[in-house]
Amino acid sequence: MFTVVIVGRPNVGKSTLFNRMIKSDTKLKAITDKFPGVTRDINYGVARFDNAEFNVVDTGGFFLEDKIEDIIHRQMLEQIEMVISDADLIIHLLDGKEGLLPDDIETARKLRQTGKKIFWVVNKIDDPSKLNRMYEFFSIGTVELIPVSAVTGYGFEELINKIIEIIPETPQTKNSQEFIPKIAIVGRPNVGKSTIINALLGKKRMIVSPIPGTTRDAVDSLCTYYGKKYLIIDTGGIKRLSYYKKDIEASTFVEKLSYFKALKSIQEAHICIVVMDAADGIVNQDQKIVGMVTEQKKGLIILLNKWDLIQPEERDRKVRYFADEIKRKLWFVDYAPYLTVSAIDKRRLTKIFPLIDQILEEYKKRVSTAELNKLFNEKLKDVILPSSGKELKFYYITQVSIEPPTFVVFVNDDLAVKQHHIKFLEKLIRETFNFKFTPINIKLKKRK
Repeated sequence: MFTVVIVGRPNVGKSTLFNRMIKSDTKLKAITDKFPGVTRDINYGVARFDNAEFNVVDTGGFFLEDKIEDIIHRQMLEQIEMVISDADLIIHLLDGKEGLLPDDIETARKLRQTGKKIFWVVNKIDDPSKLNRMYEFFSIGTVELIPVSAVTGYGFEELINKIIEIIPETPQTKNSQEFIPKIAIVGRPNVGKSTIINALLGKKRMIVSPIPGTTRDAVDSLCTYYGKKYLIIDTGGIKRLSYYKKDIEASTFVEKLSYFKALKSIQEAHICIVVMDAADGIVNQDQKIVGMVTEQKKGLIILLNKWDLIQPEERDRKVRYFADEIKRKLWFVDYAPYLTVSAIDKRRLTKIFPLIDQILEEYKKRVSTAELNKLFNEKLKDVILPSSGKELKFYYITQVSIEPPTFVVFVNDDLAVKQHHIKFLEKLIRETFNFKFTPINIKLKKRK
């Protein structure tokens, strides 16, 4: 996905602009304050405007190297530079109230050296009467400045339009072009992701080590199975990351960046394979990673790796144990298939490919409105489901999109629909139209 990175001196309004851009992603909002340096962390979000969407990255204050006095700020600079390397567009945010400072000019010079597309945006221009503040910023060496107010929204729509203009259109898949599905391999550190990919490729493509965190960046490899091609994306291990402390080690910043790179790989993939350690069982972080995949509405396969470490006499019991664990801990993805595998002896690894093909087929499946409403007439006609208060009635249903299959259900009272009603409808659709392994999305709309 197209990525926009916001950089600038401390307290120029980066987090405020970030929050306005990701207005719908309230969980990811950055903390803002009037004191410089409040944003020490990097915040990621997704901006959605009309039919366009892009990643937004809010960075801590951009400190020049010769002015960094402590290890925290030095590590912040390293972190920001790593994020910038993945940017498609850099917004250099300037302070229209404070004016142009020498640090701004030097930062602009450093940003130009990256070769990235740059927008120079002057913040704190609250209305047209403040536009005269912008003139001095032309000496930064640009022919175009974009005035905005991150607080009031002045000029914000023009900024978004300029961003959308440079986002490349996603090429439509033509019949003459070969479609290659993208498969992201994700999971905690040291669960065997790279070993699995090496086994699938039949060669040592990834660095494999018993030390957690060996793979920090996402790496793509082309895999062929019975003439079909699959793009396999190996990601760094996703682990719980602590917040900054006075004595924090530099590696923590790299690990945090690996987390967000893994998230980006999930966003770009068609199907995600979550690898877990069969010896450890399903731990809390495994649940969170599956949750990340679910939020992105991607196809999902669960691999319980290191099955070779389970004693033969224990395997039948372990199979039953994991079946119960998945139902209990991963109840929200009860549709997802799972396999017990061993990357070391390649046990059952190739079984993932038929599952991938089936999920992709279901992921793109469409059901006609006539078929859907025939189901409603047969199963839900005159059925009143219990709800708290008002009687709940379902009128009709239609599929509005694919990838994943998305359905809109018209009801008499959308506020009365509870989670168990949604699960009932989902089960009905899955069983009737053979949506076995794909995620499906059900939306509600009140009939006027």
